[in-house]
Amino acid sequence: MNEDVKILDGGLATELEADGFQIQGDPLWSARILQSNPQAIIDVHSRYLCSGADIITTATYQATVEGFMKHLELNVQQAVEVIQSGVTLAKKAVEKFSLSCKSKGRRPPQVAGSIGPYGVFLHDGSEYNGNYVDTITLEELKAWHRHQMQCLVTAGVDIIAMETIPSQKEAEALVGLLREFPNTKAWLSFSCKDERLTCHGEPFEEAVKLSAKSEQLVAIGINCSSPELISPLLTSAERSKHPSIDWIVYPNSGESWDVNSGWQVCSSKRSLASLAMEWKQMGATWIGTGMGYKKHGHKHGTGLGHGKDGDKHGTGLGHGKG
Repeated sequence: MNEDVKILDGGLATELEADGFQIQGDPLWSARILQSNPQAIIDVHSRYLCSGADIITTATYQATVEGFMKHLELNVQQAVEVIQSGVTLAKKAVEKFSLSCKSKGRRPPQVAGSIGPYGVFLHDGSEYNGNYVDTITLEELKAWHRHQMQCLVTAGVDIIAMETIPSQKEAEALVGLLREFPNTKAWLSFSCKDERLTCHGEPFEEAVKLSAKSEQLVAIGINCSSPELISPLLTSAERSKHPSIDWIVYPNSGESWDVNSGWQVCSSKRSLASLAMEWKQMGATWIGTGMGYKKHGHKHGTGLGHGKDGDKHGTGLGHGKG
């Protein structure tokens, strides 16, 4: 058994779209389904658990009090309850899975409370470049994220997932905010535009160096970026990462975002299974993809399985009893 690697779930929105929900273009993205069809959220979490995920991420990436008040016409308390329901639904899926025979020999799954960048609320594609940080202060960013983080911590998540962060400045704000919740652990993952820079343009190495000062971070890394960028980015920042902090990586399949036409498909040249093994050898211990179970195949194409042979996909990252 390889107990070092924690397998992350895949894309929640991808799965919901495969189930027939209209997610693309919705200002609340998959967070709307928290209110309209909570059972669908549980079903997606359950599929990921059964397919091998050790960590499932709440449907709260775009769940904010302000967003729910604007787009669902909720009051503050109602919006808070919907955000916290994301944790409740994830916990229900974990509880159901833990009682099943499929959980035998597996580590207890954890629930990660997802927090996306400020740009997701703006609904203008700016979460993919982070340009909004040029006109907003650190304290304003902290104030924006505070309510959501408070909701997730109060609801009892195992860990906070600060993900798809496009800039060093927003990462600094989130890490600073995390200190207000001293008993809470978190991971921080950046979105990057090339082999060296975050989407906003700071050297990934510098962003890691600044963030790694936090004693509450268990992992730092990259998500929602092309798989081919991961290894060069990890290499560039290896000296900046504190030894007590792990690497976390969960890229997309190589697609890019266009504000006018949405996601543009550009498949990875190498298999995710081979890349996942490479990332593991580079020290990544939290590994997944941002893709879905149905759309991209069983165990979301990484070969990070929990099969009985311990490694039914040939990557060496299995968690099976064999």
